[in-house]
Amino acid sequence: MIVVTGATGGVGGDVVRQLTAAGRPVRALSRHPESLDVPDGVEVRGADLADGDSLAAAFAGGTALFLYATFGDPDLPVAAARAAGIERIVLLSSAAVRDGAGDRIARHHRAVEQAVEASGLAWTHLRPGGFASNARWFAPQVRDGVVRLAHPQVGTVPIDPADIAAVAAHALTEDGHAGRAHRLTGPEWLTQADEVRIIGAALGVPLRVEQVDPETEIAVLARSIPERFARGRLEIQAAMVGQPSYVVDTVERIVGRPARTFADWVADHVDDFR
Repeated sequence: MIVVTGATGGVGGDVVRQLTAAGRPVRALSRHPESLDVPDGVEVRGADLADGDSLAAAFAGGTALFLYATFGDPDLPVAAARAAGIERIVLLSSAAVRDGAGDRIARHHRAVEQAVEASGLAWTHLRPGGFASNARWFAPQVRDGVVRLAHPQVGTVPIDPADIAAVAAHALTEDGHAGRAHRLTGPEWLTQADEVRIIGAALGVPLRVEQVDPETEIAVLARSIPERFARGRLEIQAAMVGQPSYVVDTVERIVGRPARTFADWVADHVDDFR
């Protein structure tokens, strides 16, 4: 049984769907299990990564665990996994650990990685950079025709969350991934201005980028996402100014097909911007 935490999330939900399509037994966990939309045959359980009692029941009988980097005590879910007899953990971490961008974010994810590594279980870390789906944060501005950015020329290599899930599914079910930290990116380097241009092309409408100061962008983003996430995003971008982004072929090497482009992701989600 493969246990998937955060199954309501973009990556966790895709992990559930991809494992199920491959014929693997899956148990999907969420603090709000009633909101889960999962394929037939998937077990659904309520669980909170900050509640050891709920985790003991949710992890029981599991052999592998997909874990996201909770902002709570990382030792709690790891200890629960070990006590339940889980043998391998695949952790959704962050490229910030390696890149050193955004000290607070890097420290948080590294602390979770260290808890997993100290567990004595087989482990694999997934370290994606920016998600293509983060572009949804621009949606209200896209509808207004103007996207306000503090660092429009900062480069990113956005990755489709479905590709992260595909790598996770392989790491959860195949040998050869234990003790490895997989860097994950999309297939192409883009500036934020490029992303806006691609969204506009998919919509068939002209979009304008307006450069603003960081506090203005934070205020605009905070209408769509929690302010702490907006500030974290700007912290990372400030550290990336003038720095080249790297592109890796991890998705293609592990999954056996090229990583999906940002334009691919936008085409599948264009209605999110209308």
